[in-house]
Amino acid sequence: HDDKAVDPAFTRSIDVDLGDIAPCLAGPRRPQDRVALADVARSFQESSTASSHQPRQVSIEGAPYAITDGSIVIAAITSCTNTSNPAAMIAAGLFARNAVKRGLKSKPWVMTSLAPGSRVVTEYLTNLGLRNDLDALGFHLVAYGCAACVGNTAPLAPPLAKAIGENDLNVAAVLSGNRNFEARINPLIKSNYLASPALVIAYALAGSLQVDLTRDPLGMGGNGNPVLLRDIWPSNTMVEAAMSYASTPDMFRTHYAGVFDGPAAWQNIRAPAGLTYAWDAASSYIRRPPFLSGGVPRPSAQDDIIAARILLLLNDGVTTDHISPAGPIGHEGPAGDYLRGQGIAEADLNAYGARRGNHEVMIRGAFANVRLRNEMLPNRLGGFTRVWPDGEELPVFEASERYRQANTPLVVLAGKDYGGGSSRDWAAKGTALLGVKAVIAESFERIHRANLIALGVLPLQFTGGTSWRSLSLDGSEALSLIAPNGQLSVQGKVTLSIRRDPPSIQMAELLCRIDTRKELEVYRQGGLFPLLLQQFQTSAPESAPEPADAQTDTQIASTA
Repeated sequence: HDDKAVDPAFTRSIDVDLGDIAPCLAGPRRPQDRVALADVARSFQESSTASSHQPRQVSIEGAPYAITDGSIVIAAITSCTNTSNPAAMIAAGLFARNAVKRGLKSKPWVMTSLAPGSRVVTEYLTNLGLRNDLDALGFHLVAYGCAACVGNTAPLAPPLAKAIGENDLNVAAVLSGNRNFEARINPLIKSNYLASPALVIAYALAGSLQVDLTRDPLGMGGNGNPVLLRDIWPSNTMVEAAMSYASTPDMFRTHYAGVFDGPAAWQNIRAPAGLTYAWDAASSYIRRPPFLSGGVPRPSAQDDIIAARILLLLNDGVTTDHISPAGPIGHEGPAGDYLRGQGIAEADLNAYGARRGNHEVMIRGAFANVRLRNEMLPNRLGGFTRVWPDGEELPVFEASERYRQANTPLVVLAGKDYGGGSSRDWAAKGTALLGVKAVIAESFERIHRANLIALGVLPLQFTGGTSWRSLSLDGSEALSLIAPNGQLSVQGKVTLSIRRDPPSIQMAELLCRIDTRKELEVYRQGGLFPLLLQQFQTSAPESAPEPADAQTDTQIASTA
């Protein structure tokens, strides 16, 4: 660009030392937790909570192997984002070819897979003759689309799963995806790392996070000599030479000319005619949602929330995966119990992501992540809480039903960065359907804060360095949230009144995290769905007949 046309106020110099740039992974629990490749083994050993466990013998395909902390059990080249980089995918294919030439194999306990986001990827890998090498290392094509990064993987081998569960082993997954939040990949896997496609293959060869890929051998070659990562890593020259055979416009035209037609299996599905969806009460995948069934609520004259109970006491860094899991539905717990009660076999429970059209499943999965820690029950992980005033321990869903029967509003208390991670709608929907009227946190992730308001849940923020810990809350208290003159205002003050037993009252100041007047309007109407319904009904011609509930639900859901 013309330097003279650039305003100096908007320019700055950034110095980059290329010597400081090094290969890295992200893990073990969040995408932003970057760790240099040379530090992975050491950082895992330091962060592992199970580093003292002894190796356990498991039989894979009839042969015994030792599994211990750091053993990699899933290595997946996946994600629509990472696999859309031809240079990264070709580097992985060339790395696989070099590994096969040296006689290396993936470790038998590692479940490997290839799930690119586009058919173009497999075409250019085939044209380059690299598919066979990937297949030889176990990276067979399993799907096009979301897979390991959203928990869509095959179950671990039964002896492997048994050894992990019974011995609380801290095993790992390495994938080329975008998300590695707790329990997302597989509930049994505690440590999940994001890596480039080629490094995913390297870790499948090594079989353990406790192998330092920058120094230790990946394995023994066919000649009995150790093979290091640098011995088989493809050069930039090799990758660039192969890139000329990679994706071309013709490949995309060929594969996507009929993308909206779908394959024959899709075309042969019989679909009912009509403008609205006919709800099937017997469906375990799609149920009529409750968000609009109550009609248009009248705005409340008072915004105060009185005598609410605490559903959960949560720490910092609670993500939307903690709030609404996307991975497999466990055999135990309210969601699995519900589906079995509908006649669904355990093998067909599927994943929360697949059943997100069934609110009965999703509400039972809310706060059911197996890694969630509710500080009311600090020694127990998973979706459990206490019901007050008795203090009975119950799954979160059952506790919410108990409170619902008593017409008791609920609040969730949390620390910093509440609602980070994927901008998952069900993290807010599930919260609302549990009967939670407000979430009080030290800080919010911006999208989840907005989603809470869209579902009629009030986001409030601790101020002045206070927190639920500094207020010495243990979950047994009754809380009232009182706005000045009973009316919330944009980023206004809200008084938190804490009632304890034996009787005592404590006050604290909160900040209303309704940040705009439009958000206040949405909240006052009970959320975005009721507001849209009201606008739809208001704009409809007076002579038009009142739309049927099913039609209204479908049209508003499509608009939203």
